[in-house]
Amino acid sequence: MVREIKLHIDPVTRIEGHLGVRVHVDADTRKPTGKVWAFVTMFSGFEIFGIGRPPEDLAHVTSRICGVCGASHANASTLAVDMAYGVSPKPMGVVLRNMAFAMTDHIYDHTIILGMLEGPDYSAALVKKFTPKVYEAAKQTRAENRDIHGFTTIADIMEALNPVVGKVWQLAVKFQRIAREAGVLIYGRHSHPSTLLPGGIATDLSNAQYLFTGYTFRLAKLTAWAKWFYALWEDLMRFYEENVTLDPAGNLSYACNGLSYAYTEEPKECPGMRTTVLAAASSGLFDDPEVYGEGMPEYNPEEFYKSIDKAGRARMLKPGVIIKGKMVTDKLTEYQVSIMEHVERAFYKEWDMPDFGTDVDPAGNKLLWGRVDPRFHPWNKITVPEVTSKTIKWDGKYTWAAHVRLVWKDGSILPFEVGPYTRLLATSMHAYKLEAAVVDASLVSDGNNKLKVHLPRACAEGLPSSVCEPMEFEWKVPPISTTIYRLWARAFNLVVDIVAAWKSVEQGLALLGQGRVETSRPWKTPGDVTRGFGFTEAPRGTVRHWVVQKGGRTLNIQIHAPSTGNVSPQDRYGFSPYEQSVLNSWVTEEGKPEEWQGLDFVRSIRSFDPCLACAVHIGFYRNGKEIKRVKKVITNVYYSF
Repeated sequence: MVREIKLHIDPVTRIEGHLGVRVHVDADTRKPTGKVWAFVTMFSGFEIFGIGRPPEDLAHVTSRICGVCGASHANASTLAVDMAYGVSPKPMGVVLRNMAFAMTDHIYDHTIILGMLEGPDYSAALVKKFTPKVYEAAKQTRAENRDIHGFTTIADIMEALNPVVGKVWQLAVKFQRIAREAGVLIYGRHSHPSTLLPGGIATDLSNAQYLFTGYTFRLAKLTAWAKWFYALWEDLMRFYEENVTLDPAGNLSYACNGLSYAYTEEPKECPGMRTTVLAAASSGLFDDPEVYGEGMPEYNPEEFYKSIDKAGRARMLKPGVIIKGKMVTDKLTEYQVSIMEHVERAFYKEWDMPDFGTDVDPAGNKLLWGRVDPRFHPWNKITVPEVTSKTIKWDGKYTWAAHVRLVWKDGSILPFEVGPYTRLLATSMHAYKLEAAVVDASLVSDGNNKLKVHLPRACAEGLPSSVCEPMEFEWKVPPISTTIYRLWARAFNLVVDIVAAWKSVEQGLALLGQGRVETSRPWKTPGDVTRGFGFTEAPRGTVRHWVVQKGGRTLNIQIHAPSTGNVSPQDRYGFSPYEQSVLNSWVTEEGKPEEWQGLDFVRSIRSFDPCLACAVHIGFYRNGKEIKRVKKVITNVYYSF
């Protein structure tokens, strides 16, 4: 007879937003029994604030969704309105957008996530308490990159990850600030940029030398930081991959814990584990200044839409939709046509096709490939909340997160994953080289999942002199997404973003030398109904915005944050990444079952870097006055047999 523990963790801490996890675990095998629920506990519907507004306001409205990744939403809205208006920036405008976005949100955010939010899960404070045998092994394991970061053993790295007092935590505070400062030189402020606008950016270049000097000064420091930071995370992740196991016989590596995306339902790397997450996607990141800045049709939204695939392929990090290990498309238009959203187990009503609805995209492709009712495509989606019970029905509606699925041409409907892992997986399937020759920084992808980064000489106060020298890092992107591989991908993504930032500086200086300092084109308001979509990458995965406008007023806007799809509830098509990763997390805590705190489950969730405020805004009003505010009840983990 199975001795089943019902573990309820609410809230999951050290994330952005409000999330709970409920999982049933076999107390003897230490494995989940197949029952799991990841639930968002507050309303998702920020889009309502955009309806009726001028589309050019949307970047400034949607950035308020979140204080962590506001620039990601601002950029996605700006790209969507670029398309709806049929106007793109001048090349210098594209460069400035890239320079700012590389710093805030990407370089700063990867730093705080690994240094302050996810890092403590692997700190000495937690590892000693919950897995003391692992800590003893860490004390005996020398760090391969010790000559770079200065930590002799893996246990020393764990000590440095202790919250507040640890060296990594403290340096993360310092260097994330430097990244924010660099981004604010262009955005004016963060996390709510004040300079983004359709067709360009309003950054003042009257003293361009000051801007580029200040930015490059900070980028040099962050280059040294990225080398030091990646070196220690590589050592820590390799330790868990090679020295920590899940089964008593020692045959199954900890690298399998938290399995979500895989190329097949039962990947050979992780015997005994199954997954329904067989698709992954990335929009690519950082537009090419010539292709997006000069190569797009002007003031023709339909032709702009048809040209966006060329711009997507030219991005520094490459787009792709991957199903069962194979890239099925790198076209942004095919990615967006394939997105479906329904509300079967979420607290929303279904909706009718709106008056402005459509069943085709501007290129004539049927939305959802004609396989599913087109009202489930985000251009046609209407957000209508519906609470059917005062208590959660675990066999019915149980979350404020809607179902996001990928509908492919063959009729398959799949849960899919986004994030730093999928971003690098897609990039690694393109063979190309990104190079900033002026400083000898480069990213090389062999097209067969191997990425190599070269970073130039750079030093920074507070870091050992060993990081000053030029360095090369290489990573073979694994064929599966798991807890530690998602963290490893985020760390490697940091050094990749450094290369992209240097490339943007090189491009900007070249444009300055040519006297091409204009940043923007004036936008014109189409009088008829036009549509746009803006896909870009937040640090935690693809952020997708869809806009419908008429005569300069927003008829509809729909927003998918990266966490929207990753935290989707289970349905007939399978489990989404959060729930699937929890199902594939085996308990490694060394205490008795009644003492378990769910360490491995929250590790798996946090490795996605949940950002749920992108879905959390609710109040109740009558005659303009607040009558009730939803309060979040904070409880400790509890269990029952």
